[in-house]
Amino acid sequence: MKFELYTDVALTCDVPAHRLRCGDIVKLVDHHMASDGIEGYSIEVFNALGDTITVTAVPASALEALREDEVLSARTL
Repeated sequence: MKFELYTDVALTCDVPAHRLRCGDIVKLVDHHMASDGIEGYSIEVFNALGDTITVTAVPASALEALREDEVLSARTL
């Protein structure tokens, strides 16, 4: 699925290297194709106060659009 840059999406899987969990909200900051042809995105992750926690890359398959029947929540990192 192709996403618009600078929109919020949810992770569909954990990213243990950055302590991220499935369902965490991330901002898409770049779109790219890996050398093996896999589509991916650079994501920026913010804390509840809006400070950047990390920037990393994930495959497009690790992301899903937000839905109107979802509610945001906070958790301790």
